[in-house]
Amino acid sequence: MTTTVAVPAAPAAAPAEHARARRRWTQHGMLFIAPFLAVYLAFLVWPLLQGLRMSLSSVNIAGTNDRFVGLANYAEAFADPRMWRSLWNTLVFTVLSTVPLVLLGLALALLVHQLRFMQWLWRLSFFGPFLLPSAVVSLLWLQMIYPPEYGLLNGSLGTDVLWLGDPSTAMWSMVLTTVWWTVGFNFLLYLAALQSIPRHLYEAAAIDGASSWHRLRSITLPLLGRTTGVVVVLQLLASLKVFDQIYLMTGGGPEDSTRPIIEYAYDAGFTGYRIGYASAVSYILFAIIVVVSLAQLRLFRKSEEPS
Repeated sequence: MTTTVAVPAAPAAAPAEHARARRRWTQHGMLFIAPFLAVYLAFLVWPLLQGLRMSLSSVNIAGTNDRFVGLANYAEAFADPRMWRSLWNTLVFTVLSTVPLVLLGLALALLVHQLRFMQWLWRLSFFGPFLLPSAVVSLLWLQMIYPPEYGLLNGSLGTDVLWLGDPSTAMWSMVLTTVWWTVGFNFLLYLAALQSIPRHLYEAAAIDGASSWHRLRSITLPLLGRTTGVVVVLQLLASLKVFDQIYLMTGGGPEDSTRPIIEYAYDAGFTGYRIGYASAVSYILFAIIVVVSLAQLRLFRKSEEPS
């Protein structure tokens, strides 16, 4: 005698219940993200669109003379040698500051990672300047480091160089100040990445007879590749947007040798009262930042693809 066991069928209402659950989740999820969306639209998307509209107009700082001029502001900017000079200064500053900030941040992180005593003091010493406001940093270097008569730099070197008053040294002085001020951020990123590398990799390499240099080249640097990509992208974006320390220390001088493009847009908008033209210059910089970011992401993505 055979016994047949009936297998209960899945309830027919299950798909409908899942659909209702998904709808409830969607409704509740939208409620959760609604405050963020409201802030995002009000303080990012709307100003972005409003700035684009103003770049196509002749509006001034008082909000008057707001008439559509099309691409006239962009055409004027591209024909203005002062805009190109400020853009060139920005690119020079970016190149001169990005390389030492990345390499020095890595070197400091490698040094502190090897130390076995008072590591907290070294971390605080290297990261501390990054916490200072730009006004404090600018005043410190203006009053204590760069003065030709009593500054620490001339006193240490035995020279009388006008570090901020000579066009040939002003940009290098701004790079030096920026490296001292911001290298701590890259240092901290690299140090966190170094501490996440498994120690057994180094132990296995040491057992195989690998020297310190080979361990650095074959283990440390490859595993820091992703962190290096992040550091380079963040540093490029920060350097392209440089403004505070240059505006406070040199005002773009001498002879416009340090004026970045953001200061040029600031002067056009708040000194020349031409908000429309300043918006056009700002969007030129925005386009450059987008292109640089996309190019960097594409390069890093290709470098991570298996060969």
